[in-house]
Amino acid sequence: MERKFEYAKAIEELEAIAAKVEDPKTGIEDIDKYIRRSEELVAACRDYLRGAREKLKD
Repeated sequence: MERKFEYAKAIEELEAIAAKVEDPKTGIEDIDKYIRRSEELVAACRDYLRGAREKLKD
């Protein structure tokens, strides 16, 4: 079952990822997984915003 995308939660997760990446205690191997996850979230946010913009045009 596919979950509904929640923009606000995606932004919260991106903020948490940014804090972890900026933390000097975070290892390089962890940074890689955070970057991959952030790319997924950014793409999903862009899709969501494009869809919202299209709805407003109609």
